[in-house]
Amino acid sequence: MNGHECTEILFSQLERTNRLDSEFYKKNSLAIVKLLEDISAKPLTNLIDVSDGNHMGISDKFTSEGIPYYRGQDIHNFFIDNANPICIDEDTFNISYMQRSHLKKGDVLLSIVGTIGEVALVSKDDKATCNCKLAILRPHDIEKSALIAIYLRTKYGFDQVDKFKRGAVQMGYLLEDMNQILMPEFTDNLEKAITKAIEGVKLLTDRSNKQYSDAEDCLLSEIGIDMSAIANGGVAIKSFSECFLVQNRIDSEFYQPKYDAIIDAILKYDASAKTIDDVATYVFTGECAEEYYNYDSGLCHYVRGTDIHDGMVDIDLEHSVIPEKHNKFVSEGDIITGRVGTIGNFGVIPKELDNSVCSDNVLCFHLPDNYNPNVYALYFNSSVIKELTNRMSRGSVQQRLNQETLRELLVPYIIEDIQKEINNKIMSSFELKIKAECLLECAKTAVEMAIEQSEAIAISWLENKINVLTK
Repeated sequence: MNGHECTEILFSQLERTNRLDSEFYKKNSLAIVKLLEDISAKPLTNLIDVSDGNHMGISDKFTSEGIPYYRGQDIHNFFIDNANPICIDEDTFNISYMQRSHLKKGDVLLSIVGTIGEVALVSKDDKATCNCKLAILRPHDIEKSALIAIYLRTKYGFDQVDKFKRGAVQMGYLLEDMNQILMPEFTDNLEKAITKAIEGVKLLTDRSNKQYSDAEDCLLSEIGIDMSAIANGGVAIKSFSECFLVQNRIDSEFYQPKYDAIIDAILKYDASAKTIDDVATYVFTGECAEEYYNYDSGLCHYVRGTDIHDGMVDIDLEHSVIPEKHNKFVSEGDIITGRVGTIGNFGVIPKELDNSVCSDNVLCFHLPDNYNPNVYALYFNSSVIKELTNRMSRGSVQQRLNQETLRELLVPYIIEDIQKEINNKIMSSFELKIKAECLLECAKTAVEMAIEQSEAIAISWLENKINVLTK
């Protein structure tokens, strides 16, 4: 069997539900389990209680503000509290069947439907809940929360979760399999080192968020928009010719007075403000990919809407495509946004993603050189312009933003010196975010080192990384 991905398994060695699929018995997976058994690893359920989120349909209760209702797409943040989720009101939160899905500080959230194995940590005691696509792992000892979350991100934790996924069209993970996930018994010293690292990650993340928020405040102050002074509700009287014949919209929400107030403020700042259609070098919609590959030479990255976060675009190594099969490529400095689902997230294509293909659920445009892309991605991401983006979205069950409506967004020209000032804050935010991600990766590496080498080596190495990255 050497050199081949083949394993011989006796019937008596089958997993308790008699899994017969060959993927379950990959050599690497079996080697991981054997290593963990050799060091007397115990079921993860010895340390946690397991449940999942809400199973009942409450989409008619969704609001833009209120109590966070986390879903699978929100778990890209290690600290789930930093996501921008849909919300529900207090009455919905307090419904009896919602009680089981209420979250507590220290809960570890695990994605169990669709993209399986993503992990997030609840770092605040604020009211929050989640849907059934997330498993809630509640440690018996909250001091172990960080270590458990990081362990599940290591190759040892992730592989065990990943191999238990089931399904055909949409893969899922059954909570009853959680007691088959093995976790080593780490010492208090490693637990404290990992907790210290995660506290460092939280500190860097909070500082990054503060810098980005300061940049947004600076931008809105420059333009002269004060959302607190723009009231919701009210009455707007429009003629038929002003509505259907111009905007092709007759829904009352589209004509709320606050939208006119925002547009008036933009035009007061820059009377010659143009639309994206007028100012952009180009605007296009991405392409659908029939199959994906892990990134390798000869392939190019495939950028999806879920890769866009707070002005940045993540590099996804698991979704790549053959460039010869595609015609639409993004360039460094392009601004992209999701077309379907969560509307209003804009990000800038970095140098590493130059000449990548973007999904057909992504809209891409490029502004002239005197429009700094980081600044304008922030402009579109701001709470104010998101109001206009949401206004232009269409659909009932799932919101969507098409290319034609995106082209209508107003783009004022921001004074060059102000652009530089705002960009400096944004770049500072990005640098802090990169440090946070690096330290998070170091925590994961340290747990793997503790398993493969020794805790003493892992702790010493990690403490040095903490000191360097949190300076």
